[in-house]
Amino acid sequence: MANFMSRNDLFLFLGFTIVVLAMPIWLAPFGAGYPDLLQRFMIYGIFAVGFNILFGLTGYLSFGHAAFFGVGSYAAVWSFKLLTLDAIPAMIFAVVISGLFALIIGFLSLRRSGIYFSILTLAFAQMSYNLAYSVLTPITNGETGLQLTLSDARVLDAAMGQTLVGQPVPTLLGQQLSGYAGFYLCAGFLILSFFIAQRVSGSPFGMMLKSIKSNQTRMQFTGFNTRPYALSAFVISGMYAGLAGALLAVTDPLAGAERMQWTASGEVVLMTILGGVGTLVGPVIGAWLIKYFENILSALNDQILANFWSFLPEGAADLMVQVTGKFVGDGWFLTLGLVFVLVVVFLPGGVMEGVRRIAATLKRSGTPDSKSRQTQPAE
Repeated sequence: MANFMSRNDLFLFLGFTIVVLAMPIWLAPFGAGYPDLLQRFMIYGIFAVGFNILFGLTGYLSFGHAAFFGVGSYAAVWSFKLLTLDAIPAMIFAVVISGLFALIIGFLSLRRSGIYFSILTLAFAQMSYNLAYSVLTPITNGETGLQLTLSDARVLDAAMGQTLVGQPVPTLLGQQLSGYAGFYLCAGFLILSFFIAQRVSGSPFGMMLKSIKSNQTRMQFTGFNTRPYALSAFVISGMYAGLAGALLAVTDPLAGAERMQWTASGEVVLMTILGGVGTLVGPVIGAWLIKYFENILSALNDQILANFWSFLPEGAADLMVQVTGKFVGDGWFLTLGLVFVLVVVFLPGGVMEGVRRIAATLKRSGTPDSKSRQTQPAE
């Protein structure tokens, strides 16, 4: 076991697994213990872990990963419509299609690096969004989105003699995935995704990706062809995004073009930077924080704010409601922007840098000074 995984990696993986599986318990006091939000925590955690394999290890910043996220959703829904309502074939189909799509986009985009690479990925993502929204409406159903209906073929289900009553919903081996069942399915895939990312990061392949980030030019001068490695990281990252999109379609069987917008690509960038670029746990924490604040802050309204500021004099309370109201509800992105600015200024390494600083401070405070460690002479 020591050759397969170091003790620190094993403890990190076990700790991460326990935290994820126990989320319905320890998040309940924070108002985030219900299945729908927990499922989104898992799904966007997978999205961020996959994005970090590209951005965190190689340094290539993509603004187009929402395209693979959306393709994964479309592929999963088409699997539900044409093959079977079982989730496993849909996720396999979504990962394969997203990987092939990422291979094409990555092959073209990785001809450039730096800001030019980022612009290329953004351009491809926007083209994908516009194609899904208007041009490819026979496949994507345009702005209405792709939905499940009773008239869908589902050839595998029909061959097995399965009949549907009511609205079709995805299943896993015949069991519906509503509520906590859907959460634990997503949690299992997040844990698996984290394990794979952990192994990739510590492998010789991962070391090569980190070398690309450190000094790609020097590697090229020494005779290494770095492009296949960067392309592999891009494809793996795109497959992670496709898996996340498929899981979102499993928990919410609807695929729309809005999942491919540039804002979705920017969101996963914020998640990774907020948590800590290049770390294993950081992107997951960043995804959880953003989705939690989105859920809490977007639900606030003037009435709730008025009750909160009711202890102030009437004029001051009205003023505070008007001011704080700009940062909640539909304006919660303003709050996210302020948080992001503060993190970048004071914690450039994200939340994980703050954790490291606190751990270092506690370690120093718990270590006796040199004088106390000196041996006292016998009297």
